[in-house]
Amino acid sequence: MALIELQNIEKTYFLGEIDVPVLKGITLEINRGEYVALMGESGSGKSTLMNILGCLDRPTSGDYRLDGEEVGRASGDRRALVRNHKIGFVFQSFNLLPRTSALDNVIMPLAYTAGGLSHRECRKRGIEMLKRVGLGDRIGHYPSQLSGGQQQRVAVARALINRPPVIFADEPTGNLDSRTSEDVMKMFGSLNEEGITVILVTHSVEIAGFAKRVIHVQDGRIVSGAFHGKGEEKR
Repeated sequence: MALIELQNIEKTYFLGEIDVPVLKGITLEINRGEYVALMGESGSGKSTLMNILGCLDRPTSGDYRLDGEEVGRASGDRRALVRNHKIGFVFQSFNLLPRTSALDNVIMPLAYTAGGLSHRECRKRGIEMLKRVGLGDRIGHYPSQLSGGQQQRVAVARALINRPPVIFADEPTGNLDSRTSEDVMKMFGSLNEEGITVILVTHSVEIAGFAKRVIHVQDGRIVSGAFHGKGEEKR
């Protein structure tokens, strides 16, 4: 069953009198539980596509359905709600608050989404998430007391805290050495085996190799991998 469905998505930036088309008719399906890599060179449009998929931006035209809901034309407030409840983000730079413990960094999103949970319940869920990523013994540590790989694991635990069906990982190993990168990628594989849809955004062939399906973006178009089990886009 498709979790993500894009139909003829276009994105154009209007810069004064100049129109800059970035996405040029993207049609794409990603099924629930898939592990997908979104690949493309700098300027290919992959980051713009990820922003639309993550409800951080709206397409100029076309349809985007996430978990059965049309979100491409949704208001900013509605897209924010969808992001908070259905999407987890992991970034290259970790984006952790430096003077905040690992646990408090992880449970921070619950302040916006879990009004019915007590502080104790929030902490309990945060501890569960940190244990899930192998950091049960680092709950009270600050980012400066953690290695780069451990900081990225905290970021993954934070992305999981709202139990979203999909995680977007944007160049998640860009600041990590090769050994730590492999450990982090194995963790994403384990999460996928638990049923979470994982979408990697990367320019690295090696990192993309951890995914089970690779979608190639070039000049604002998908050139391969748009549909599950098929090597080229439907015509």
